[in-house]
Amino acid sequence: MQWRERAACLRVDPELFFPISNSGPTLRQIDEAKAVCGRCPVAEQCLDWAVRAGRVDGIWGGTTESERRVMRGIETRVAVK
Repeated sequence: MQWRERAACLRVDPELFFPISNSGPTLRQIDEAKAVCGRCPVAEQCLDWAVRAGRVDGIWGGTTESERRVMRGIETRVAVK
């Protein structure tokens, strides 16, 4: 995973990317994590890795767990057709 060496989150506290819920004050944490991803030159590679690796926790490539779950569902339906 050489792309990780160029990630914007490399020097950010990893806990930022692992919120404990999806509501209330945690929404601010999710927004902050997504902002880091938004300026990341390798966000696409990160997201691709997270989806392929089946990561169900945390913010990866600017997406939440539930956003990736939806993406995997769409990809599965497309692959079946």
